[in-house]
Amino acid sequence: MSELITNKIQIYLQDALKGMAEHEENSFDLAICDPPYGASSTKKWNYDSEKKKKGFGGDWKMAGHEWDLLSGHEIFQFCMAWLNELKRLVKPSGSVWIHATYHNAGFVNVACQLLGLEIINEVVWYKRNAFPNLAKRRLTASHESILWVHTGGKKREYIFNYDAVKAASFKGDMLKEAGKQQRTVWDIPNNKRKEELTFGKHPTQKPLRVIERILMIAGTKEGKLLVPFAGSGTELIAGLNYGMQGVGYEINEEYFDLAKRRIEFEEQKIKNQLFV
Repeated sequence: MSELITNKIQIYLQDALKGMAEHEENSFDLAICDPPYGASSTKKWNYDSEKKKKGFGGDWKMAGHEWDLLSGHEIFQFCMAWLNELKRLVKPSGSVWIHATYHNAGFVNVACQLLGLEIINEVVWYKRNAFPNLAKRRLTASHESILWVHTGGKKREYIFNYDAVKAASFKGDMLKEAGKQQRTVWDIPNNKRKEELTFGKHPTQKPLRVIERILMIAGTKEGKLLVPFAGSGTELIAGLNYGMQGVGYEINEEYFDLAKRRIEFEEQKIKNQLFV
């Protein structure tokens, strides 16, 4: 098993269910999950990738990833398995954030209810630069959902950094003003900063800005962050910069190597800043 272990971050090339089973209950203060959506298609699209969409930040690519080709039955079983582990591992004072689209959001919602996990909020991440609809047979999907869930039962002890997020404003977000409460619609373009793509990219990579907002809302300084589906390492990097210790799992060797390079670079950057 390949791994990267530093003072702040541990990431393993390992199945998340096997890895999470090795941890004791109530080990983590926060979990951020970007699971397979079951959204990929094997359909072949006649799309010229040499053409660019002006203002959309680069070429569009269709999804067709083997790791995302799941049936509804498989998605539901998988949701139940990893959510059951998260219920065991995340403290009552912590919470779980789950990325979803219409492909898997219903399964995640039902699985949470069956497991006794309460959904605090459903966040709508509005993407003004959404992928265009090439088939011209449906509306252009321009949002994803993020479910904020807690495991603490009726006591509702989960951390909510209310004052910090109310005071904040975010560049490019035309819906959030400083001094105003954070609403459940977040106006965050899907573009990644140049440095986020230096070592390569993951097909469903989330912008750091999305994860940074999650951490501002529910993060715990010096706390412990769990990332079951690490992908390119974005959540672990955001957690590192926020001041949390992170544990992540990734089963794809290519993306594990990408995450490893990004984390090593980020940690070196932090070290260099300390000695300036």
